[in-house]
Amino acid sequence: MTAARRTLDAAVTEREFLAAIISLAKLNGWATYHTHDSRRSDPGFPDLVAVRGAQMLIMEAKREKGRVTPEQQAWIDRLWQVKYVTASVVRPHDLDEIARVLTARAR
Repeated sequence: MTAARRTLDAAVTEREFLAAIISLAKLNGWATYHTHDSRRSDPGFPDLVAVRGAQMLIMEAKREKGRVTPEQQAWIDRLWQVKYVTASVVRPHDLDEIARVLTARAR
């Protein structure tokens, strides 16, 4: 890596870096989701979810010297363990089925 590249990398803000990732993803056909204001959400969930076909990427974007919080690392660790993903629309009449799934033993 050149000195110029290291200087450029160090100067990029987290916001700029994340915007570049989102732009690149969209240019390449990925659907993306980013919570713009997470102050009312539980802490630590990664910055970006991107989906294309059978693949899903979940990323926490940091500056070159940015630090990962313990909550962020805990989410990343949990997400690395995922083997099954279920996506669905649920309604109040589905509560019994939701409860069955949520109270079942882990796979």
